[in-house]
Amino acid sequence: MKKLSLNAVKVIALCVIAFCMAIAGFLFREHRTFKETVVVSEGCTEVKKLSDYSDAIKPGSVNDCNVYIYDSGVEGGTFLIIGGSHPEEPTGPMVAQLLAENLKVTKGKVFIITRANNSASTITRIGEAYPRFYTLETNYGTRTWRMGQRHAAELDSWPDPEVYIHYPSTQNLANVDIRNLNRNWPGKEDGLLSERTAFAIMELIRNEGVDYTLDYHEAELEYSVENTLVAHDRGFDVASMVSMTLTADTFDVPIGMEFSPAALRGLSHRDIGDHSNAASFLVEVAEPMLDRIRGVTDEKLLMEGKDIFVIKAGEHGLLYAPMDENGWPIEKRVARHVATTTRLIEMYSMMHPDQEILVEGIPTYQELLTNLGAYYRNPAAVDSSRVYFD
Repeated sequence: MKKLSLNAVKVIALCVIAFCMAIAGFLFREHRTFKETVVVSEGCTEVKKLSDYSDAIKPGSVNDCNVYIYDSGVEGGTFLIIGGSHPEEPTGPMVAQLLAENLKVTKGKVFIITRANNSASTITRIGEAYPRFYTLETNYGTRTWRMGQRHAAELDSWPDPEVYIHYPSTQNLANVDIRNLNRNWPGKEDGLLSERTAFAIMELIRNEGVDYTLDYHEAELEYSVENTLVAHDRGFDVASMVSMTLTADTFDVPIGMEFSPAALRGLSHRDIGDHSNAASFLVEVAEPMLDRIRGVTDEKLLMEGKDIFVIKAGEHGLLYAPMDENGWPIEKRVARHVATTTRLIEMYSMMHPDQEILVEGIPTYQELLTNLGAYYRNPAAVDSSRVYFD
């Protein structure tokens, strides 16, 4: 058999490389351009774009997200829900979408953003082997979401500075945090993408007279701020009541309450409150997929929340949340955030009766634990005017 010539070997190698690049390019493009379905409830009265509130976000640009509005027409409080600040924390958009698809407001007004940093959902964390998508079985079929990363995509926000200087505090932060929405509040109108996104949401808060906000997050079990509601100064009393009552009557694992540190800048629970009249809250839940000591990082881990290495770390007292063979499944994580949202509305309304909000249609903690998929709506079964894409 004749040996292949050097040129033939080069041609074959080039073809293999080109084939691999083509496959990778297709997979990257499929993920970046995938659109998530949101079937808004009949209680949704209007859908705006973030660009409607500020020229800092250009119409049709990557972070020009949908803003779902639920206006009862009855005077009361105003509440903003923020999902998708960190798209590698999947319950954020899942909870925000679930509320958008079930909520009815009978007093006051609620705004919902499901993908606050949409750019960060178009790419996963480099070198971490994250799944591109995650899915949930519903009553009508499979619902799919994009998996993302903590920071906006480099394609959309470039270049990173050598040192990120937070505006307006001038605090020095890690350079990559210029693309981290939850290090960029209250934003900067002429800054980079995440700064402009935060600024536009702040304009929404100020122009719509939002009374309080809630930002959804997840955290690794190695992180001390875990299963916690973090509150701005104006929300201490409400957060304390939410924490005490949920721990007493709903959750098997307590939800703590922490004060927003005044010295840490750029976080939603601090700078939204400092730069508007809104009381700002942030809620965390345990997410084993984010732990550095985890094993295989796949969709199964993301959805089931179980990992033998994280369990072993728990046995040695290295975690800030309990971890056993039951794990932290997506049903439990979503249910905790939804229950926290409902209780926050109840307690804020009780303690600020002039800003009361009354809601219907939100499933209970137990209902979500047993049948989460039942609360995502079938886009084929409703009028197309109720179907949106994020």
